[in-house]
Amino acid sequence: MRILAKDIAEAAGSRPGEEVQVFGWVHRIRDMGGITFVMLRDRSGLLQLVFNEKPLDSSGAPLTLESVIGARGLPAVNEKAPGGAELQVKALEIISRAAPELPYQVNGDVSKMGLETILDNRILSVRSPKIRSIFNVQAVIIEAFSACLRSRDFTEIKTSKLVWGGTEGGTELFEVEYFDRKVCLAQSPQFYKEAMVAGGMERVFEVAPAYRAEKHDTPRHLNEYVSLDVEMAFIESEKDLIELEKDLLSHIFAEVNRKNRADLALWNASAPDPDTVAASPVIGYEEAVKLASEMAGKAGGGRIFDINPEAERFLCDWAKKEYSCDLVFVNEFPRRYRPFYTYPSDANRTMSFDSLFRGLEISTGGRRQHSYEAFIETLPRFGLKPENMQNYASLLQYGCPPHGGFAVGLERLTARILGLANVKEASLFPRDRKRVTP
Repeated sequence: MRILAKDIAEAAGSRPGEEVQVFGWVHRIRDMGGITFVMLRDRSGLLQLVFNEKPLDSSGAPLTLESVIGARGLPAVNEKAPGGAELQVKALEIISRAAPELPYQVNGDVSKMGLETILDNRILSVRSPKIRSIFNVQAVIIEAFSACLRSRDFTEIKTSKLVWGGTEGGTELFEVEYFDRKVCLAQSPQFYKEAMVAGGMERVFEVAPAYRAEKHDTPRHLNEYVSLDVEMAFIESEKDLIELEKDLLSHIFAEVNRKNRADLALWNASAPDPDTVAASPVIGYEEAVKLASEMAGKAGGGRIFDINPEAERFLCDWAKKEYSCDLVFVNEFPRRYRPFYTYPSDANRTMSFDSLFRGLEISTGGRRQHSYEAFIETLPRFGLKPENMQNYASLLQYGCPPHGGFAVGLERLTARILGLANVKEASLFPRDRKRVTP
């Protein structure tokens, strides 16, 4: 019977003398003369295989690193082996022999490998336990996000990524040939989320890619990323959304700490506990800019006029010092900084917010306009014409509840939990201005 590497110790204790079978990749080979140790890697971890003679394939050639093999033998306790047990091999099957010259050292030190090398050799680099741990954490984030919302009576939806135009002003769009016309890749599911809320579903969420044709080349941007989107009806202000995001993040962090202990340990990382998230401060935009500017001045820097990356770092430092928290919410953004559909709290401010986590913005959200008349009156302020916005306006024309939502960037959240230097490390196959392969 086949067992996983992580279960070999249990097999050694519960079924002594019973042969088992394992399958995986050759992670490391140590030839000790009369005995050869082969470290096998499968999805669960590493397992030490012990050969009393040199392991060879059917042609007499030696094993190569990253070859896919099967091994049958007796499990045995060995406190010095990974997991406290090993497999004493009786029979070996080489299923797929890897070329002897590897372009990427899977068993090497990830910290000594450049990001471009890691990404250029993604099929190999993702085999590294440390790199794969990033996506173990990411999978739990998605699972926890979805489970938490389902428990609150949200419905998961899947929306089209081919759209007529952009929902959010000011962001460039990727155009796509679509039969006899051009359409765009969706910047966000904003229109469709609101459509489902207006359609009576009231609470919806989606986990899906989003596309931004922005010509950035920074450690914080991707042109294709995974967006964790939420929209709900019958809210009073952005504060309802902030409380929901706090609950969501609390659940996500708790699940990551519970399920990904080994993955977090590889990065010497941890996620905040729920009490810390609950205590995270909410600070108004004007006050946040003033605070960040004061902190910049004390640090010998210049004045800060907006919530830019430098301000995000200062504000998170402030939250850590004053609230023992890595998370801070900035709300009441000026109308000039928010899209046309954002609900105003007064003549100058909006019911919108950003969440900043460990020095980086991870989400943006707010309450949306639900009144058709107010929406139409707002458009000229943003240089927009009602006749060009009928598709969006149709959401509001036939009765729409007060509503709002937010979106969390999956890669950014993953990167901040693990302390990754570049958000591209948290994307399996990142897309930016230069990279479209693999």
